Amino acid sequence: MLQFITHPSERYTIAEEVQMVLEGGCKWIQLRLKDATDEEFRQTALEIIPLCKENEAFLVFDDRVELAIEMSVHGVHLGKDDMNPLVARENMGAEAIIGCTANTAADITRLRGWDVDYVGLGPFRYTTTKARLSPVIGLDGYTDIVREVRAADILLPIVAIGGITLEDIPAVMATGVNGVAMSGSIINADDPVDYTRKVLGALQEAFEKRR
Repeated sequence: MLQFITHPSERYTIAEEVQMVLEGGCKWIQLRLKDATDEEFRQTALEIIPLCKENEAFLVFDDRVELAIEMSVHGVHLGKDDMNPLVARENMGAEAIIGCTANTAADITRLRGWDVDYVGLGPFRYTTTKARLSPVIGLDGYTDIVREVRAADILLPIVAIGGITLEDIPAVMATGVNGVAMSGSIINADDPVDYTRKVLGALQEAFEKRR
């Protein structure tokens, strides 16, 4: 499970980023444009929605529930300060994908019984967008959190996020998480298409080892 999170860069437009990761085989895109106006967000979404449809990829918006409904995308990812996921579910319906941000086991436990599809748990290591807000978790932290929430019979899929690279995937997946979300390591790679392919291959290897 790989989610690619868009991030403005000097090298590529958002549409170019999405096109490359889709070519690399990624099937799950999160459009994240924190500082954009709704109209700017809408215009970028209009560029990437056809790409996702053509490649049969899921597209979720970071926050922007109203826009997600308006543009009929698959769902949203909600941060701690965004719309309550229960309200989002009521507004978006049963078929929508709804993900939530988590930094601790307690964050995940609070979602027990809620109609949420996954949590993005992080940050794995320091990043300019994540770790300034929350302490890094690291491998031991992921292992402990996954163990705690699974022992509490919480089976919500957990996606690791925050500075993860291709080289990290075997160890990160060994902690018991269900997938990873990546952004900068893909965008900054010499060949983002090939890098995406290698990430997906590493994830597949990791899942096979857990069987």
